[in-house]
Amino acid sequence: MPLWTLNEIVAATGGKALACKLDAFGGVSIDSRDLSVGDLFVAIAGDRFDGHDFVEAAIKNGAGAALVGAIWAKKAPKDLPLIVVDDPLIGLEHLARAARARTDAKVVAVTGSVGKTSTKEAIRLVLEAAGHTHASIKSFNNHWGVPLMLARMPADTQYAVFEVGMNHANEIRPLVNMIRPHVAVVTNVGAAHLENFEDIFGIAAAKAEIFEALEPDGAAILGVDHEYVEPLRARALALGITNIVTFGRSAAADYRLENVSPTDLGMSGRVLSRKGVFDVLVPQFGIHALVNGVACFAVAGQLGVDLNQVATALRDFEAPPGRGNVVKLVIGTGDVVLLDESFNANPVSMRAALKILKNFPVSGRKVGVLGDMLELGETSGQLHIDLAQSVLDAGFEKLILVGPMMQGLAEVLAPKLEVAHYANAGNIADLLGEALAPGDVVMIKGSKGTKLSPVVEALRTRYSSI
Repeated sequence: MPLWTLNEIVAATGGKALACKLDAFGGVSIDSRDLSVGDLFVAIAGDRFDGHDFVEAAIKNGAGAALVGAIWAKKAPKDLPLIVVDDPLIGLEHLARAARARTDAKVVAVTGSVGKTSTKEAIRLVLEAAGHTHASIKSFNNHWGVPLMLARMPADTQYAVFEVGMNHANEIRPLVNMIRPHVAVVTNVGAAHLENFEDIFGIAAAKAEIFEALEPDGAAILGVDHEYVEPLRARALALGITNIVTFGRSAAADYRLENVSPTDLGMSGRVLSRKGVFDVLVPQFGIHALVNGVACFAVAGQLGVDLNQVATALRDFEAPPGRGNVVKLVIGTGDVVLLDESFNANPVSMRAALKILKNFPVSGRKVGVLGDMLELGETSGQLHIDLAQSVLDAGFEKLILVGPMMQGLAEVLAPKLEVAHYANAGNIADLLGEALAPGDVVMIKGSKGTKLSPVVEALRTRYSSI
């Protein structure tokens, strides 16, 4: 069964088909390098590239047609298979809405300052055990990622999970209006993208936009292990939402985590709820991994999924790259444990990662590479300095700090810890490669813009992994 027929695409987008030979399309792509034969290529304009520049390459690589803008189409070769609209991004949004309108799937939307991708992935894993599930890939959670993920949703989907991100107020609203979830999850609220808000209450208000397009009788699911739960709850109630479900470590949570314990396989705990008591194990280190798992119980409870299936599915969870996955690198006659937290960072997630390292078993040294936490606004310097005690508690014996914002922290730590500071990540991989020894544990964490992910990849290329 095709994902879309040509007639459906034309009807949904209001476009005009030119020289199209295919009647059906198996997928939707915005990347001319990463598409399957018979896909629809959407030529959206991004911050760095204009998709129209790659239309001919996409067709050459097998795209069945390209969704393009009318101005560009006037100058295009006449034999190219095109669907012409005023604006390809708006056309993609129309296709996304059509995908949502035609499905009977139970739909989940996830946002939060920390952990939304990992939580989305855990929910996806759990729902896949219950039925045909469609989910956002990677962190496709913005103004083009959400409509693209919706447009890729098959009509016969039973469950769907979408991640929703934001840097500013009023960014979640249009995305959730396309998603129209039955369940909206806010994992937490913290100091992320703070430079674009007056304070964290502003971030909470922006996160609460996810409740505005909740389907009738839908559920708002709130993580409670942060200080901004009540503004979220108040906004949900103001919107007339009465089905508000909480999860976390608080004694008042509807799905409560207790008996937390590290094991050789990861983290174990127990979930208490009105629907029963469930033992849970997540093969990832850190209490936050278990809390993400508790969110899955809350979601499954709202969707009528057997909660015993949730506990079973979570045993197979794998952390997404850069978000806490653990890699063993073979060095000499031993190995080094790499804790890869390189995808992003803010004060909340940084402290959580440092706490993982504090409790991590190690026979050698604890080595760290910590990069700038970006988009924190005027208080950024102080927020970095405020990490000092958490860094010291983690027990590093060698620490490398990367980025201009980390300089203040380096100066505070220097009398107490072997610490080096570098303006950028340029030669960090070489420094680590020379410094690491069997038995060491190395944590790498920073905001994406600090470019620590290539450091991880360089280490994995230099050393084989177990």
